[in-house]
Amino acid sequence: MGVAEEFTQFKDRYNIGTDLISSISYRYKRITGQLNWDFRTSSSDTANSLYVGSYGRDTAARGFSDLDMAYVLPSNLYPQYNSYTSNGQSALLQAVKTSIRKTYPTSDSYGDGQVVVVNFTDGLTFEVLPVFNNPDGTWTYPNANGGGSWKTCNPRSEIEAIGNRNLITNRNLKHLCRMMRVWRDHNNAPMSGALIDALAYYFIGDWPHRDKSFLYHDWMAKDFLLYLAERETNQTYWRMPGSGSTVWSKGTFQHKARADYNNAVEACGLTGDENATARRAKWRYIFGPTFPI
Repeated sequence: MGVAEEFTQFKDRYNIGTDLISSISYRYKRITGQLNWDFRTSSSDTANSLYVGSYGRDTAARGFSDLDMAYVLPSNLYPQYNSYTSNGQSALLQAVKTSIRKTYPTSDSYGDGQVVVVNFTDGLTFEVLPVFNNPDGTWTYPNANGGGSWKTCNPRSEIEAIGNRNLITNRNLKHLCRMMRVWRDHNNAPMSGALIDALAYYFIGDWPHRDKSFLYHDWMAKDFLLYLAERETNQTYWRMPGSGSTVWSKGTFQHKARADYNNAVEACGLTGDENATARRAKWRYIFGPTFPI
């Protein structure tokens, strides 16, 4: 088995399984259907909702536990909750929570400042963000913390930016985002999914082999680890592609990236079938048991 086959098998193991995708879709539609009925008297189980976060950007990897979704409320509700003398944002989250509880009454559903969180017994958590559309394509969403306020975000522009760059890189951007989540989890690297996506987006835009096949995925992993290692350790935030929103640093990841870059250099040097076992062992040391033996 050569490098291309190894990284193709790795892809099959870090991609989310079809059973979980079906389960997510079922729950997403049930939640959407209930919200549409309560807020619009509509029977649609798909309209007005959108996957956001890592799952929405299609960069989540097998083993993820948080599913972010947004629900677009009717615009006429905004003046109603904005006119509250005290924390209409909390009241809005409570209304959304009350609706969702009709569908999942036994789930641990609660307001969490900006989202309604639904914990399922299989370990998956849905975080539902209620939003209002703005003319410029952004969303306004409630923040119940600190007495209540409104904030804006633009996940759709992030999804579009990642998707467009993924298309011109032979889908390598999303492969890179997923495999580096495996690296992060195996090494307890302090990086959010959003930060991985942002840095992978900037890296692959200039990477000379961005349109190549799985034969180059070992080099892609190696070169991205070097890119991570070379980020300034005192930088506290980066900008999300598309929206330009702030992605905060969660800690120092550069030292571990440097160590595994050196390991990846060794792995890339183990060419040929006679070195296949040693090569896979080295990549398995970097990525953990998700990488094939």
